[in-house]
Amino acid sequence: MRLIWKTLGFLAVLIAVAAAGLFLLPADRWGRIASDQLSKQLGREVTLSDARLSIWPVLGVQAGGVRVGNADWAGEAPMFEATRASFGLDPVAAIQGRLEFRSIEAVSPILRLTTRGDQANWHFSAPQATTTTTTTSTTSEPAKPGFALTTLDRLSISDGRVILDTDGQISDYRNTDLSMRWPDTDGPLSFAITLSPAQSPITLSGSLQRPRTMMAGGAAPVSLSIHTPGGALDFAGLAGTAPEAQGELTIDLDNTAKAAAAFGQLGLTLPEGLGQSITGQMQITLTREGRLALRDAALSLDNNALELAADVTLGGKPRVNAQIRAAALDLSGLTGTDKGSGSDTNTSAAASDGWSTARIDASGLAAFDGEISLVTEALNLDPLSFGKTRALLSLDNSRASFELRELQGYGGLITGTFVANNRGGLSTRADLAFAGLALRDLLSDTMDVSRFSGPADGSVSLLASGNSVAALVGTLSGDGALRAGPGVIEGIDLTAALTGQATGGTTIFDQATGTFTIKDGVLRNNDLSMALPRLMARGDGRIDLGARSMDYLMTVLAPQARGGQGLSIPVRVKGPWSALTFRVDAAEALNANLAQEREALEQKARDKVNEAIQDKLGVTVGEGQKVEDALRQSIEERAKDGLLNLLNR
Repeated sequence: MRLIWKTLGFLAVLIAVAAAGLFLLPADRWGRIASDQLSKQLGREVTLSDARLSIWPVLGVQAGGVRVGNADWAGEAPMFEATRASFGLDPVAAIQGRLEFRSIEAVSPILRLTTRGDQANWHFSAPQATTTTTTTSTTSEPAKPGFALTTLDRLSISDGRVILDTDGQISDYRNTDLSMRWPDTDGPLSFAITLSPAQSPITLSGSLQRPRTMMAGGAAPVSLSIHTPGGALDFAGLAGTAPEAQGELTIDLDNTAKAAAAFGQLGLTLPEGLGQSITGQMQITLTREGRLALRDAALSLDNNALELAADVTLGGKPRVNAQIRAAALDLSGLTGTDKGSGSDTNTSAAASDGWSTARIDASGLAAFDGEISLVTEALNLDPLSFGKTRALLSLDNSRASFELRELQGYGGLITGTFVANNRGGLSTRADLAFAGLALRDLLSDTMDVSRFSGPADGSVSLLASGNSVAALVGTLSGDGALRAGPGVIEGIDLTAALTGQATGGTTIFDQATGTFTIKDGVLRNNDLSMALPRLMARGDGRIDLGARSMDYLMTVLAPQARGGQGLSIPVRVKGPWSALTFRVDAAEALNANLAQEREALEQKARDKVNEAIQDKLGVTVGEGQKVEDALRQSIEERAKDGLLNLLNR
């Protein structure tokens, strides 16, 4: 027992002597040792200024300034520099003459992370082995750097600055805090980072299962959470510093505008239904070439639930190729108005007696380029609503082209193309064909007119420009053709017009056809033909779409009336759409129906005048000859006869 105590006492004395020698080393000697060993380990020049040894509360080295050199190709500025730093040492390793860091703390550091293609300045070269050569053999002996970063219980950075240089694109993050634990360099690393790229902070936290693999440029298992004022993103899978990633992304953003603002993307305004809030999951793959693949995405964008698959090319403006499926899709936000504050535009302008003058925000057309196919069973484009929809959106430099392969709605089918161009102000174009559309519902939703009902077929080609609904309607131009029926017109009884009454009642028609042209928001038609039971009707007039008014003449024809001579009664429809008036046009009726009687009376009067002239003056008025011409001719003949008589004397 006494031998054991003597042995332990001897060991304690040895340890005390070694420790005393260690602690008695000058401070500058500690700085040189630490910087030399760090330089060897990292393969970069490391300098520590004003270094001194601290014993309490942690054994280690404190330095007034730290600099870690950059890669040769990454510029002259150091990769890392700090105004003050401290390094915690493993005391047992220190007594044995080795420097093993257990903790690192840095105050106000600057970290410059640079990539050029596949190169990254945080990829450090490994220490080289030393080689001894003899005349008979060659042996390799591993280097003994005297320093090993075998553990890092804690890394702490406060008030830091991170500068990211990705192929010349600079991102500068200030007010950065970092805490990291890496107790075993062959084991997992956990971290938490607070960044402030804009006004609001962003927190990143997670763990790296094999950090050495990532430092060498490979991919390793990662879990990452990003928290912003607008919500959170969570990723679990493989990731590398290239950058590259593959795994599952979970999204829970209750305010995408706030989340984007935290990353420095200020002023993001997405229409409602396109992601003002986003929740869901998806599988993602990000390649080193900047290609992002999204698969098996199940997302909720505001009140829209959809399935998504997409391929995105990053770098500059994204290019997207995607397929979207949804049971129902509400895109009324696309046809809504800018609800932002601080604008001179009256964003609530939607007068009850006119079109809305509120500005249409079409800036979203510049968000990306590419193609998106859409399949949904219901589509809401307030005020329009449709059923099954198959469409292809092609977006190129703020110009969106919708190819409507199938658009069911209003009891019928619509096909064609619709273009929205916001390159130099918003303009639109529609070339559409439709069949079987219910007139009442369609006209009610588009023009607030509900007097017409029945199915309709036809086609339209329209152009418009302007940044509000009122401006678009006021500049509308184009042409079209319509075939409708059987149907009903409410508020007018064209059959009753034959008795001189037109207001009230309804008109039932078998078929109506016509063509129209539109210029500056005014529709004109002069060939409307309508077949009614036992009657016919024609139409000619104008509809001012911008002013929401019309002046139109409907002429009812009864071919068998008046003993087969026929009867036509013109009915003028005039006024604003909300208060149309219907009245029989008496002047037009007289012109249309009494033309023959009037001609007969005029002929009878002419005959009476001719007889009187012949009786009194002896002048005969020829068929079709005017009275004054006959009188002039008679006078000339009599003057000629008188002159001849004088000459013959």
